[in-house]
Amino acid sequence: MAGFYDIAVRGIDGSPDLLAGLRGKVVLAVNVASQCGLTPQYSGLEQLHRELREHEFAVVGFPCNQFAAQEPGSEADIVQFCQTKYDVSFPLSAKLEVNGATRHALYGFLTSPANGFAGDITWNFEKFLIGRDGRVLKRYPPGTKPQDSGLLQDIADAL
Repeated sequence: MAGFYDIAVRGIDGSPDLLAGLRGKVVLAVNVASQCGLTPQYSGLEQLHRELREHEFAVVGFPCNQFAAQEPGSEADIVQFCQTKYDVSFPLSAKLEVNGATRHALYGFLTSPANGFAGDITWNFEKFLIGRDGRVLKRYPPGTKPQDSGLLQDIADAL
């Protein structure tokens, strides 16, 4: 089975393979939305990304409009919002779907029973910790804050 870094995901800037440049890093993959009660998590995600990038760690955001239409804007709108409101520097994908018949292959992989974390995405800001080898290490519910001690310990263990 292909790993996380082998799946082609278009970047929000139109680049064809967002994940290729992250190969070998520990990644926190998060489905994001701009108009959600959990949107303030962007601040903590950005802080994690900046504090740990020297350790070959990255946060990657995957904008999705499947939950209460909380990511309705264009990709340009998303970039502008993320940069002006939260100074986001971590990579973002083009908008994609995380559930259903049009689920992106990446989320098919992340939620595959073969990876041990099966089941549909429940809401915005659900998180997956990905190891350097592209395997899914852990899954976190949407309410898990970026500075949660358990999440931070799991990241430290993966680094």
